[in-house]
Amino acid sequence: MIGKLKGKLVYIENNVGLIETSGGVTYRVFLPPSLTSQTSLNSPIDLFTYLQVREDALVLFGFKEKKEYDFFTMLLSVSGVGPKTAFNVISSTKIEEAIDAIKTNDIDYFTNIPGLGKKTGMKIILELSQKLKEEFHMEKMYLSTEDKTVVDALISLGYSSIDAKKVLQKIPKNLSIEEKIKEALKISANSLT
Repeated sequence: MIGKLKGKLVYIENNVGLIETSGGVTYRVFLPPSLTSQTSLNSPIDLFTYLQVREDALVLFGFKEKKEYDFFTMLLSVSGVGPKTAFNVISSTKIEEAIDAIKTNDIDYFTNIPGLGKKTGMKIILELSQKLKEEFHMEKMYLSTEDKTVVDALISLGYSSIDAKKVLQKIPKNLSIEEKIKEALKISANSLT
């Protein structure tokens, strides 16, 4: 599988570019407009790629940033969304806006994308909203063993997992487990008054 491609952009037509590698091999790659508008011919290019294997063709999709590639593959995990639809979403939106639309259940955002119907937009929101929440929490709230113990203790005292982690963020890291729990209770008591 071709995961990355480095070379120079030697030809562009609409959303298809030809990338020539240093070894002289030229690849035909679908490129989002954000990339083709910022890249001039014969300039160096470094892409994250996704290879679609079909019975009649091998199709490469290229992305300048890893977050675009990650969002593209996330879209592919939605039932009924293939590479062309996912590429259309990437080409027509800003990733941050699309993620916000998923988190806020904004179906209109997706139905305004050319070629994307209400049913597909609803599937994207439904299937990715939980996935995005989980990734968000894992990224933002990596816990040490001690901090996990504190969070578990707060949950057993009636806190939700999210609230326990938010309170933990306000507590100095150098305290013992017991001191962190006491501090968390103080912070919560102060926020209620």
